[in-house]
Amino acid sequence: MTTVAQILPNISVAPIANARVVVLAYDGLCTFEFGIAAEIFGLPRPEMGPNWYRFATAAIEPGPLRAQGGLRVEGDGGLDLIAEAGLVIVPGWRGIDAPVPAELIAALRAAHAQGARLASICSGAFVLAATGLLDGHRATTHWRYASALAERFPQIAVTPDVLFLDEGQIFTSAGSAAGMDLGLHIIRRDFGAEAANLVARRLVMPASRDGGQAQFLLRPVPRDREADRLTPILAQLRNALTETPAAKVLAARAGMSERTFLRRFAEATGTTPARYHAQARLDRAADLLETTAADLEQVAEAAGFASAAHLRRHFHARFGLAPSDWRKRFASPPA
Repeated sequence: MTTVAQILPNISVAPIANARVVVLAYDGLCTFEFGIAAEIFGLPRPEMGPNWYRFATAAIEPGPLRAQGGLRVEGDGGLDLIAEAGLVIVPGWRGIDAPVPAELIAALRAAHAQGARLASICSGAFVLAATGLLDGHRATTHWRYASALAERFPQIAVTPDVLFLDEGQIFTSAGSAAGMDLGLHIIRRDFGAEAANLVARRLVMPASRDGGQAQFLLRPVPRDREADRLTPILAQLRNALTETPAAKVLAARAGMSERTFLRRFAEATGTTPARYHAQARLDRAADLLETTAADLEQVAEAAGFASAAHLRRHFHARFGLAPSDWRKRFASPPA
C-alpha cells in the first residue's frame, strides 16, 4: 500500500536569504487570490524540512476587513510586517479604480529598497504600478484589465498574453489561477524543481506552465460542435513536433474553412497554430532538460529542432536563459 511518505518524500530544502512571506489583506479582499497565496506559501509542509516559508498576513488598514463572500479577515499585524518580508504578495485589489493608500506605497517601496521581492496576482498589478517600481519593466494582469493598466501607466511594458512575468525582484501574474503558476515558479526559483513538483502534487495541478504561455484558459472556448474537431488538432501539434503543418492542411482535417479554423483556433488558445506548435517544442525541450540527462543534441532532436544551435537560439529568445542554465536552475537532483 502506498504511504504518505512515498507520495510526499522529505527533501529538506536549503535555506533562502529571507523566507518570510507577507500577503496583504485589505477591505474588499479578493478571497480566491488571497487563498492562493495562503495555500502555496502558508500551509505547513513538514516534508520540506525546517527552512520552508514563514507566512504572515498584513492588514493594510484597521479591521475587521471584509472579504468577498461575506467573510471577515483579521491580519497578523499591520504594515510593519512588510518591513520583515522577503516576499510581499498583493492578492488582487478591491477595484482597478480604487486608490492605493500612500502608506502602502511607501511601505512597498521601502521593502523593495531593502531587497524584498514583490508579487501581484490579477488586479494586484495596479498596486505595484502605483509604487512606480514597475516603470521600465514588463508586467501583466488579467486580460480584462490589461488595456487599463497600459493606459494609466504608460511607462510599464504591459504584456497581456502571458500567465506571469518574472522581472527578477518583481513578479506579476494574470487572472486569479495564474497566481498558482506564479507561486510554483517562485518555489522553483527558491528551492528547485523537486520542491515545486511536490507542492504541485498537493495542489493536484501541473508542476509548471511556462509564464510565457498565453492566457489560454481565459479565452472563449470552442463551440461544443467544434471542440471535438479541434481537440485532435491540438494533440497533433503538441505531439508531432518535427514540422508545423500548414494552416490549410489543419483546417481540412478539422473540416473547416481555413479562415474559420484560424478564428476558432485563436478563440481556443489565444494564438496561431504555428506559435502553439513552437511553444509545444519549447515545452518539450524544457521538460527534457529538467527530467533527463540527455545532451543538447538529443534534446533538440526529441523536441523537433533542427540542431542544438537552433534550440539554443529559440530557447533563449523565449525564456531569456540558455538551455544549460535552465537545466542548472530547474533540473531535479538525481535520486
